[in-house]
This record gives sequence, structure tokens and C-alpha cells, in this order.
Amino acid sequence: MTVGLKDGLKLLGIAVMSGCAVFVCTFFLNFYLDALAVRDAVSADLMPLYEAQLLTAKLVCAISGGCLLAVSVVLLAFYVKLYVDAHARQLGLLKAMGYSDLRIAVGFWVFGSSVLVGCAVGFGGGYAVSPLIYDAMGDGGLPEIPLTFHGELLALLVLLPAAAFSALAVLAALLRLRPSALSLMRGREAISGGGRAGSSDRPFLRELRAATLKSKKSLVFFVAFASFCFASMMQMSFSMRDYANEIMGAIIFCIGIVLAGTALILAFTSLAAANARTVAVMKAHGYTLAECGRAVLGGYRIPAYCGFAVGTAYQYGLMKLMIDTIFRDMPDVPAYRFETVVFLIVLAVFAVLFELAMGYFTLRMGKTSARVFAAE
Repeated sequence: MTVGLKDGLKLLGIAVMSGCAVFVCTFFLNFYLDALAVRDAVSADLMPLYEAQLLTAKLVCAISGGCLLAVSVVLLAFYVKLYVDAHARQLGLLKAMGYSDLRIAVGFWVFGSSVLVGCAVGFGGGYAVSPLIYDAMGDGGLPEIPLTFHGELLALLVLLPAAAFSALAVLAALLRLRPSALSLMRGREAISGGGRAGSSDRPFLRELRAATLKSKKSLVFFVAFASFCFASMMQMSFSMRDYANEIMGAIIFCIGIVLAGTALILAFTSLAAANARTVAVMKAHGYTLAECGRAVLGGYRIPAYCGFAVGTAYQYGLMKLMIDTIFRDMPDVPAYRFETVVFLIVLAVFAVLFELAMGYFTLRMGKTSARVFAAE
């Protein structure tokens, strides 16, 4: 087998994304199904609140689950690309020995194991916190909604995604294995050239920054997505204090931290590993570590702050939609307004954390000496 089970279990990013999606969908879908069973016990005056809670559950599952599902698919394709690029010579040798693309690609089904683990953990965590969510959603005088285990949710949220992502991994591998055996055996070097320090250092650094962004387009997405998650989830968690239980805000806050941290660490770790040789050569030619960091990582500031801006607009639009649509028939529900103070605080925290992350990964890139590569 070209891909081992350990390779599949190493895909932490997919496990985290899928786990967060299933975590949210589990307690909301479970609440939705259990709430339907007590519909006849809801009085007429509480029916608007009851309908609002059901609509909230459906809307949150559709938006959060759908968004994280799409990101998980992109992440899966990214991991398959990394694996094929890293093992191109071995895979090319297998093709030269007569193995078909399909036979090799079938081994990539194990990438679905990370989804299985993530979904299983998310399902268990979502079911564990369901009593707290039931209490929060039941505020306002609704009848008591007993917690019931639904086996169909286990199949829908754990088994089906794992099978689907295994099939997607095989398909993605087939697409990546299209080059000839000779092309794969030659491998692909992603090395940027060095330069000489002097009067031409600024143009070279700008060129290197642009080349890094162009060659790592998928990482631009993950940096922007990390910023999107941080901006939207952080501001939403504080904005929900007037519309939901504190527990709901805390859950959104934690999910935002986990998603943003995972996406950013994934992107910067890949960048640091891919550019360690470039930074070592640049240092040997007289560039400072700070200049190397700005050239390799500095270009990602623009995608990061664009992602932050989109995340801010997204959370405002989503909260406005939910309050104006779902709770339009509810009395005493305050109108939702953009909170400038919260926005500025979250922006300041984001800026500090992003610069700290850039500094840390710049130091990681600078630990490798050019002599290590010269000895290879």
C-alpha cells in the first residue's frame, strides 16, 4: 500500500474542521428532532418562540456545517497534493513498474480516517453538551424537551462523511497522478533563488514575496480563512450576549479559536518548511532574518486582513439576518447593531497574534543553515 493508516491519521487539519462542523450540527440537529416531538405541547402564545428556535437550528447547521464542509474538501485536496508532491519519486516508480493510477489512488482511501476520527469526536462532544444547549434553547417557557439519542444522526454525521471523504481522496489522488511516471520520478523542486545584498535588495525581496504568494495559492486561502474565522467567531460570540445564553457564546468563541489557529498553523508550517532552504541561502548572502521573514511571510498580511474584513461583514450580515428574520415576531428583542468597540478590540488582538505568529515561524525558518542543504 502506498499510503499507510498513519498518514491518514496525521491530517489534523481535516480532523479539526470536520470535528467542529459535526460538533455544532450534532446538538442543533438533535435539538431539532427532539423539539419536533413536543410540538403539540407548545401553547399558541409560545409558538413564535418555538418556530424561531427550530429555524435557528436549521440555519446554523446549514451555514456553519456547509461552510466547514467546503473548507474540509479544499483541505483534503491540499493534503493529497502535499503527499503526492512529497512522494512523487516513489509513486512514479510504481507507475513505471506497471501499477495503474487507479490502483495507486485507491490507497488514498485512508485519508478518510482523519474525517472518521474528527467526526466521531465532534459527535461525542456535541451529544455531551446537548443538555446545556437544551437548557439554553428552552429559555422562555417552552415545554421541557427530553434528550434522545438518534442513531440516524450517527450515520449521517460520522459514517457517511468518512466514506464520502475517502472517495474524494481517491478522486483527488487520481487527478494528481495524471503526469507520466517519468515526470513524477523527476520530482518538483519548489526552491526560490537567492540574491546578493546591496542596492538591488528591495526589488529582489518584492519579487520573492510575489513569487511566494503565486506559488502557494492554496495557502493564501488558508491564511484568509483563519482570519475570517477569528474575526467572525470572536465578534459573534460577544454580539450574542443579548440574544442567547452565555454558553452559546462561549462555544462559538472556542470554535473560532480552534479553527483560526488550525488554519493559520497549517499555512505557516507549510510555508516555513517549503522556504527553509531559501531563507538559509538568503542569510548566507547577507540578508537579515527579519528581511527573510518579510519576504516569505510578509505578503500574507494582505490576504489576512482581507479575510478579517470579510469575516466582520459576514458575522454582521448573519446576525442581522437571524435577528431580523428569525426573531421578528418576538417581543422585547433588541435590534442588532454593529459594535465598533468589539470590532476594534478583536482587530487589535488579531494584529498582535498574527505578528507573533509571523515572528515565531520566521525564527523557525532561520534555524536551518545553508550547509545542511549543501551536504544533501
